[in-house]
Amino acid sequence: MNTKNHLVEALASSKVYQEFERAFSDTTGLPVTLRPVDSWQLPHHGKRKENRFCALMAQKSRTCAACLQTQQALSDAATEDAETVTCAFGLCDTAVPVRLGDRLVGFLQTGQVFRKKPTSAQYDRTMKLAREWGVEVDAQELKTAYLGTRVLSPKEYESMVKLLAIFAQHLSMVTNQIVVRQENSEPPLITRAKEYIQGHQSEELSLGQVAKAVNTSTFYFCKMFKKVTGLNFTDYVSRVRIEKAKNLLLNPNLRISEIAYEVGFQSLTHFNRVFKKILGQSPTEYRAQLPAT
Repeated sequence: MNTKNHLVEALASSKVYQEFERAFSDTTGLPVTLRPVDSWQLPHHGKRKENRFCALMAQKSRTCAACLQTQQALSDAATEDAETVTCAFGLCDTAVPVRLGDRLVGFLQTGQVFRKKPTSAQYDRTMKLAREWGVEVDAQELKTAYLGTRVLSPKEYESMVKLLAIFAQHLSMVTNQIVVRQENSEPPLITRAKEYIQGHQSEELSLGQVAKAVNTSTFYFCKMFKKVTGLNFTDYVSRVRIEKAKNLLLNPNLRISEIAYEVGFQSLTHFNRVFKKILGQSPTEYRAQLPAT
């Protein structure tokens, strides 16, 4: 399993995501899924609030293939911002990108909904296509499921997408915490290296210095660290420092420049650039959105 898929699995099993998924589905009546970038599965199949029509159509392999093509188009379009696509049956799906700094790791996705009430002509085309694709379902059941699909007004749909975008930004921050803290049966060498980095993060740290501290060669340590964590040494150290900076930003009496030097950055400019790269916003913006104490 690649690093991105592992991160998405860790996020999907987290308490914060599980609570959001349940609340979102209960409130909107729609399914929501957190999926990795490279996924060849129907994202909402078997999920709570799955559209009944979509569940019936998923029983046929040709329909599944068409749906997967729609999902691929959505993945290709939603790399920067939220995007919506419409499938062959007129239903909409929306995906919002979830990032680890500047890396796209997955999508927060919902849909299986109409943005305007289907017409009689649209229904007739859908039933014709279903017959051509060999969907063996009672016609009345299929009709009831199709016409019973949720219809959202443009304003309602826009608000729903905004909710997803806000939560996707929060998930990006949680993702960074997982990268820093995860210990998935990692070699003792890497565990000791992480502990050393945590204890000396405010100092200048070099790859050779940490390799020496854990009694291994620089070359071997560099290779092992990237293999286990999925990050190079410099990126990992930056993430540890940014996590510490997030905590210090809770103190309104500390200037941002003080925080930058406290966590180990040698210049404020570098700190601001790395902070925004990892969290998608500047330290000032991050502090402004924190609750007042």
